[in-house]
Amino acid sequence: MAETKDIFTYKGKPMVRRGDTIYYGDLNEKYIIIFTIKSKKKVGDLEVADSVTIDLCTNRGAGKEKVIKKANRESLYEAIDIAEFWLEDAIENG
Repeated sequence: MAETKDIFTYKGKPMVRRGDTIYYGDLNEKYIIIFTIKSKKKVGDLEVADSVTIDLCTNRGAGKEKVIKKANRESLYEAIDIAEFWLEDAIENG
């Protein structure tokens, strides 16, 4: 029997991590967000992202994404905050 894993969601949209890349958004929608963690720092026993690139992309298939907007933030929290706004705006108005 195949193992199933729970998918983490944020505000009702899937968020999937692969290494230092995080994909955010419903793959059935026209747009997705791709976070790329550029660097990390140690805070106690944890590694915390201290440089994150945010890309709002079209969702046209693996390797065919077109970047619509791009930004850099100093924390994953700040990156998620702006990405959520970008994604909702693109889906509603795109």
